[in-house]
Amino acid sequence: MSDVAERTGLDEIRALRDGVSDYRGIAHTLDFKPVEVESGFVVFEGHPTRSVYNPIGSVHGGYAATLLDSAMGCAVHTMMKPGQGYTTLELKVAYHRAMSDESGPVRAEGKVISLGRRAAFAEGRLVDRNGKLCATATTTCLVFAK
Repeated sequence: MSDVAERTGLDEIRALRDGVSDYRGIAHTLDFKPVEVESGFVVFEGHPTRSVYNPIGSVHGGYAATLLDSAMGCAVHTMMKPGQGYTTLELKVAYHRAMSDESGPVRAEGKVISLGRRAAFAEGRLVDRNGKLCATATTTCLVFAK
């Protein structure tokens, strides 16, 4: 069994936060990172730029959805035992305020609401640099053995 397979989800997300993880996925692509990690709670911080704008001149909704999906999913991840995994089954996002390249840093908070043997539920909120609510979300995740 590899070292990664023996670590808890909390240890894996802390390694990501601390920069000692080999992961270079969507967080690298969109330039956001975890800044707070606790069991069942994760905060990502990002700086939206014009590179994530949509054709109408504001930050694309997919940017907010991705930050929220990541924060909520990683909050679930922190509660996984060695040998457990998860995947998003459902994601619902409500947009409250448009973002621009002047909105950042933005913070996406994810919090686990409940965790069962087969499903996890989490909620999230995304705020701008002034603490104004930009988006909220909920997710349902499937929990499985790796």
